[in-house]
Amino acid sequence: MEWTVSVRLEGKTALVTGATSNIGRAIAEAFAAEGAYVAVSGRSAERGAEVVDGIRARGGRAVFVRADLDGSAASSQALAREAARALGGRIDVLVNNAGIYPGDTTPATAEKTFDEVYAVNVKAPFFLTAAVAPAMVEAGGGAIVNLGSWIARLGIPVGALYSSTKGAMETLTRAWAAEFGPYGVRVNAISPGVVQTPAPGETHAAEVMMQGTPAGRMGTPDAVAHAAVYLAGDESSFVHGVVLDVDGGRTGVAVIAA
Repeated sequence: MEWTVSVRLEGKTALVTGATSNIGRAIAEAFAAEGAYVAVSGRSAERGAEVVDGIRARGGRAVFVRADLDGSAASSQALAREAARALGGRIDVLVNNAGIYPGDTTPATAEKTFDEVYAVNVKAPFFLTAAVAPAMVEAGGGAIVNLGSWIARLGIPVGALYSSTKGAMETLTRAWAAEFGPYGVRVNAISPGVVQTPAPGETHAAEVMMQGTPAGRMGTPDAVAHAAVYLAGDESSFVHGVVLDVDGGRTGVAVIAA
């Protein structure tokens, strides 16, 4: 992505989960480009180092904090501690991005898969927020950005399990906004549409799901990252409990061909 001189997040620290690829990586890079000190979190130290090295090469500040968010409270609490320590003692912004997506039909979904997806997509961010939000309250404020999905509100015939976890995150966003907002911690969410970065000349199979939208194409991770910068920064100080659709109009608009 192109970097410009800006200070929208100057002086802020941020923890981004699932930040070693796709949307999470784009958010981490965008935060760093805006002046934040970013804890890049993920399972792969190799991919994490690549993201951190890229940020530092552009003059940004970042550190990798490995985490295997399995849904246990202990793993989420450990990440909160390690990230706060790596960032100098505090976390101003938390982005709950890490998630897994099995696209099976309901009859084809095993119980083990069900438990794993809810563990990573709901339990892990729940307990990470539980570990981070009180420190934000004590510090006088902060911002939490959750990742939802367009298929949480527009049903498609596959991926019911995944879409239900994202519906849970969007509901938690509103509940947490009510719980923590009065103490200075703003909680909002982004609901991306179909977001991929296909190789040059490649047509992605998911492209068809954006037909009939105003955008008429898939989105890029940068589009979601720009929204995350807004929700993390002071410009959105009067924004609480929203789910911001960054989906090319997928959930709200139908384009009817003449």
